Amino acid sequence: MSDDHGGPSTDHGEPSFTDEEYAFLRHVRFGELPPAVRPEERIALTESDPGRVLPVDDPERWDLRHGA
Repeated sequence: MSDDHGGPSTDHGEPSFTDEEYAFLRHVRFGELPPAVRPEERIALTESDPGRVLPVDDPERWDLRHGA
């Protein structure tokens, strides 16, 4: 049995593929994956943006929800 697009289908009308067919479809859509990064090529993450924290001096001054 096949669906309207010529592919295999289940009795619910949804396509059903084998693992090999899914692998082929992923390859067609995304192409070859780049090689995995080896552990010795990895670098530590360095945050360059300081966190956004409220000033300690007067938190109510920064409460914009109440139109202060």
